[in-house]
Amino acid sequence: MKLTRRKAILGTSLVGGALLIGYAVRPYPQRENARAILGHGKDGAVLTTWVKVYPDNRVEAIVPHCDMGQGSQTALAQMLADELDADWGLVSILEAPAHEAFANSAFLKGFAGDLGIPNMLTSGINLVSGMAARLANMQITGGSASIRFTGQLAMRPAGAAARDLFIQTAAKAWDVASGELRTEKSFIFHDATSRSASYGSLIEAASLIEIPQNINLKTSEQFTIMGKSMPRLDIPEKVNGSAKYGIDTRVNGMKFAAIRHSPIFGGQVDTIDESSITGRRGVDRVIHLGDAVAVVANNTWRAEQAVRKLNVTFKGGESAGLSSEGIFAEFEKAVSGPPTSDDRNIGDMENAFADAGKIIEATYRAPFIAHAPMEPLNCTVLARSNGTAEVWVGSQNPLGVCKTVAKTLDYDPEKVVVHRLPMGGGFGRRADVEPAAQAAKIAAEIKDTPIKLTWSREEDTQHDHYRPAGVSRFRGSLDEKGNPTGWLNVYNWKDHPGEASLIPYNILSQNIGYVDAKAPIPTGAWRSVAHSRHGFFTESFADEMANAAGVDSYEFRRKLLADSPRFLDVLDMAADKANWYTPLPEGSGRGIAIHKAFGSITAQVAEVTWKPEGGIAVNRIVCVMDCGEIVNPDTVQAQLQGGVLYGLSAALYGDITISNGRVLQSNFNDYRVIKLSDAPVVETHVIRSGAPMGGVGEPGTPAAAPAVANAVFAATGQRLRNMPFNLDQFPARTAENTTGSV
Repeated sequence: MKLTRRKAILGTSLVGGALLIGYAVRPYPQRENARAILGHGKDGAVLTTWVKVYPDNRVEAIVPHCDMGQGSQTALAQMLADELDADWGLVSILEAPAHEAFANSAFLKGFAGDLGIPNMLTSGINLVSGMAARLANMQITGGSASIRFTGQLAMRPAGAAARDLFIQTAAKAWDVASGELRTEKSFIFHDATSRSASYGSLIEAASLIEIPQNINLKTSEQFTIMGKSMPRLDIPEKVNGSAKYGIDTRVNGMKFAAIRHSPIFGGQVDTIDESSITGRRGVDRVIHLGDAVAVVANNTWRAEQAVRKLNVTFKGGESAGLSSEGIFAEFEKAVSGPPTSDDRNIGDMENAFADAGKIIEATYRAPFIAHAPMEPLNCTVLARSNGTAEVWVGSQNPLGVCKTVAKTLDYDPEKVVVHRLPMGGGFGRRADVEPAAQAAKIAAEIKDTPIKLTWSREEDTQHDHYRPAGVSRFRGSLDEKGNPTGWLNVYNWKDHPGEASLIPYNILSQNIGYVDAKAPIPTGAWRSVAHSRHGFFTESFADEMANAAGVDSYEFRRKLLADSPRFLDVLDMAADKANWYTPLPEGSGRGIAIHKAFGSITAQVAEVTWKPEGGIAVNRIVCVMDCGEIVNPDTVQAQLQGGVLYGLSAALYGDITISNGRVLQSNFNDYRVIKLSDAPVVETHVIRSGAPMGGVGEPGTPAAAPAVANAVFAATGQRLRNMPFNLDQFPARTAENTTGSV
């Protein structure tokens, strides 16, 4: 069941026999709502999500984050239900509507905390983050923020506030002190008088009580639902096939659209010869979209075949003439000098290199790569002549979709209803709203008819918003004893998060920075964003320094992390679980890497084997994570496994090649992803350190590439500095090319 915007009631009220509990967030609050807007518990949490309780004791957690297979909706419901002391068997999920009343200020407030904004500014942040969230259409799923920010700063306090309402209600009805009451499985008990009441029986009276301002959250010792591997609530419908994705949308009277973009980024449609598809069965019309052309037909196949046959020419494009070789040449030239902006500049770099016993230099490359979600991009829009519209889409940014469709149609956003649907993969790609804008443009031409736009795999591969390509140059110094004294790193472009390029190692002199060099190729968020590149860059170079020092790469890292116990614990467990010191057969090797992303620390050890006939097999990856408090252990394990394989897929095969301003790859035949037969055994281990909660969905990705690259060096003596690795093309083993392997 989805909560539509028309059912969204601000505040605490009884609607349709059910109690809605939440904090109102408005740009210009009335006086009576001001305290609720700024209300926060002991952790300064602003409440922006809601809980809905029914007379029969059912509880629905209203969550602002989407489902793309990551399991966060169940975990968010666990957090709310635990604080509410709800009966988990009666808990279900409602997706928050794409409406600014549900803009996720907890998302922004969490990132503000990550930036170290002082607690004394919390009240201001609460108000400003709520306003900013609405202005930025902030209802995004990404940044590994769902649990650590929305869960901690919204769902838990909302559940605790609801529980307090019920306690106040029962205390008043029974004329007892609230401290004498206890709650369990959606019931309130007064043991002294053997009285009890269900939450559902109290909702009418509870709806009249002001939401509490001071909320006490549980400690981890008090959790009854958090920390347990509760079955995911989305799994049954996915297993039995009843789950309906965007690609499954069917609406009465629907027509279907396929699209063809200018092959050169930034190009525009020049001429269209519609006679080239005249008379094709089922074709309705051709629509000019500026940088693309769409064909509307009575099914997707006919629309797709027609748009491919359509005689259309394109002109212009800012990337015309660009090639991958030229782009990387410009990047390498840009990073050849000092950084123009610093991420970190400490110590005395000049003396570190002047006094060095040994200097190591290396440059690494990471290509553009696509998201390649299994479900192609799609969006269905019904634009009515009366100024209302409906949208059916799986999106990581539903409020952005709502505002985009409204702007495209020149409709009031209040009159655009977005039906949020699960996604067959996102990885950051579905944070973009361009398919919704295109579908709305087509629907504007065919009012009162639902239009379903579906991108082909080829269009998605060649017109993605790619992970940016990058070049990163390093220069390191070692003293006469092999201790690292200097670390210089210059890379070509600053992507988010800002800390991705930083290293955890205790090296006294560090200069890490960037130059502004970026190709005119559309880029966007890709799972773990900048971490996916910098993890490979920094951990590969750390390994090169260890090798130059003649020190075991694990021991080299241990020494530099001696003052960082969390890092050391993760590193040690990874080495232990991977049997680091156990000898491997000739032609095999282990590699290790560690990286911090989104508040979580992950270490990975990869084992590879050089095959006599050629090629290198990745046999095993051991992954250890410290993500602080854990909500659902099974989900953490699944996300770690998925993150490792996604990162490994990119490292082995991912490569978007630009030639004459266009992408050469088109489908899975030439844009490879990892197959089951290529996938290694992935072992995951999680440390419950009690540290602040970190992300889970993305931190498993960055360390995969360097762990494998370092393992290849251990097995062959050959250093991989450019992704993708293309290990299946590695030469056959011979006495000549194995000389010097370690």
